[in-house]
Amino acid sequence: MAITRTDLAELAVFAAVARHQSFSKAALELGVSASALSHSLKGLETRLGVRLLNRSTRAVVPTEAGQRLLTQLLPTLNHLESALGELTRHSDEPVGRLKICAPRGAIDDLLAPVLIDYLVRYPRMQVEVVEQELMPRLIEDGYDAALFYGDLLPKEMIGVPLGPPQRYLVVAAPAYLAEHGTPQHPRELSRHACIGYRLTPSHHYRWAFAGEEGSLLEIEVTGPLTTSTPALYLGAAEAGLGLAYCLEEEVSQKVAQGKLLTVLEPWCPTFAGFYLFYPSRHQLGSGLRALIDMLKAHYQPTNY
Repeated sequence: MAITRTDLAELAVFAAVARHQSFSKAALELGVSASALSHSLKGLETRLGVRLLNRSTRAVVPTEAGQRLLTQLLPTLNHLESALGELTRHSDEPVGRLKICAPRGAIDDLLAPVLIDYLVRYPRMQVEVVEQELMPRLIEDGYDAALFYGDLLPKEMIGVPLGPPQRYLVVAAPAYLAEHGTPQHPRELSRHACIGYRLTPSHHYRWAFAGEEGSLLEIEVTGPLTTSTPALYLGAAEAGLGLAYCLEEEVSQKVAQGKLLTVLEPWCPTFAGFYLFYPSRHQLGSGLRALIDMLKAHYQPTNY
């Protein structure tokens, strides 16, 4: 026979009365009246066609059939109670999956220091991290969130700032500058070979510079290579193939070693650093919320 919600409720009532051998004590445990329990038991016995309890003025004891049922029923009820207790203990613990994408630098510098602790703290979460240098399409590609440059944050997204502002530099190998000269103004880049940078499959990034009175000067560049991979545009610049436009932290070591030289520094701008962003209409699950909270606590201790 199929078990209904009524059956489960009445079986729990029967077990409580049989254990206590008292309607009044069972009523106290279950928080209902003794008369309600008596009515419930009568309904169960009527549907089963079996008397489960012998009632007297002094005690309520299981019949032989009732004792057999109780013996089989108690382990099942105890198992259900344990399962519900376990669920309650973890009710506030995030559980599920997250898919996040970010450039290699953001993964190494921002996500990795927090994500390992996150997974240790929330073992019921599963996180997939995809290395991607191009601006992602969150909804179309099935991502829950992404780390990307804050000044390029799409309007329909919600962003959480992480880490300090980023400064962009233009660099070139000493040999390239010795042969082609050093540009003194961003507009002179049209006469130079430049390593192009791409943010999306259809967007060729214009090099941005700080113009007069806070304006932004954007320069369209051309050259032998266009890529979104730091190892390629830095390697091409070091090989003397042209000028490269990159984050200061990406190139600081090579500049210190003299392998690359900076140019146009008075015009080199500072932009917002990395943001973690997600769709504004995305229902923020507990897993993503917990990760955002940990990232904030790690990178924004004075603002959190």
